[in-house]
Amino acid sequence: MTTKDLVDAITAQWAVVRPDLDTAPMAVFGRVYRIARAMGDRVEKAYGRFGISRGEFDVIATLRRSGEPYALSPRELSATLMLTTGGMTGRLDKLERAGLLARSPDPHDRRGLRVTLSERGLAIVDEAVSAGLGQQRAALDAFDEAQVEQLQELLRQLLAGTGKE
Repeated sequence: MTTKDLVDAITAQWAVVRPDLDTAPMAVFGRVYRIARAMGDRVEKAYGRFGISRGEFDVIATLRRSGEPYALSPRELSATLMLTTGGMTGRLDKLERAGLLARSPDPHDRRGLRVTLSERGLAIVDEAVSAGLGQQRAALDAFDEAQVEQLQELLRQLLAGTGKE
């Protein structure tokens, strides 16, 4: 038996006042939005235990995923994270003060900089990613492996339908 949720209540109200509307898209995207908000809050709390925000995690995780030597230019980071240079500078300043990364001259471009994950940053990001994944995994506990794979595929198709990657 399926449990009714707040999205069901909202779409039921629309059905009364506008019975001509197909509210199935509202139900899907309302739930996607609520899930994203709830999980964002849970993951943010998990990262907070390591003294970092989700945005700061994104920076050090991008460096970590880049592989050794865990270094990228500020421009590469900005492009990957879809941040303005000003927004990136603020995050880099905070992370550098915390000792999680360092900025240095780019050896291949005397006008450029390289941002490199520090040893402490590497340790923090490795712990934080595990903590965040733990929160996400817990939310999926009601599903078996096949259902998780099916959900991934359905969401992949939905995302493709939005024209975004």
